[in-house]
Amino acid sequence: MKDLARLRTSLKEEIEIALNGQVKTEAEASSKYLAMASWCDRNGYEKCAGYLYKQSEEEREHMMKIFKFISDMGGTAITPEVPAVQLEFPSFKNVFEVALENEIAVTLSVNRIVGKCRREDDYATESFMMGFVKEQMEEEENARRALELFDLIEETSTGKFVLDKEIAKIGNE
Repeated sequence: MKDLARLRTSLKEEIEIALNGQVKTEAEASSKYLAMASWCDRNGYEKCAGYLYKQSEEEREHMMKIFKFISDMGGTAITPEVPAVQLEFPSFKNVFEVALENEIAVTLSVNRIVGKCRREDDYATESFMMGFVKEQMEEEENARRALELFDLIEETSTGKFVLDKEIAKIGNE
């Protein structure tokens, strides 16, 4: 019965494929943040670990929101397979360098979907995705701010303690 309803959807196949790709991207981002949080926990950066666990959960929420949208629009939402992620990091700062790279990749992926929506005249999906555009602007800003703190605060023993506290405040200001 659902397959018959699928024939009556405005969600074009190309957009559905792109959205399922974004589901996978968000799942991978969640997994990466989880690994970063674990690394921070193991290395004594308790506050940053909490911040990164929260980031992981946000990425999972994004994944679920897109997954549900596909389904609600009559498409077929595909459960993503997530490849292994980096578990070890050479430094505290590198965790946040990787986080920024990840946020930029997610932003580019979201932007590609918005571009496809515009080319396909899919205004419903474009409207839905605009929330993610706004979210990514904030996420990139937060990741950049974390790295700026490493430039402002030396990575001495005391500096690492201060960095752990200050980075955890990002996004709550």
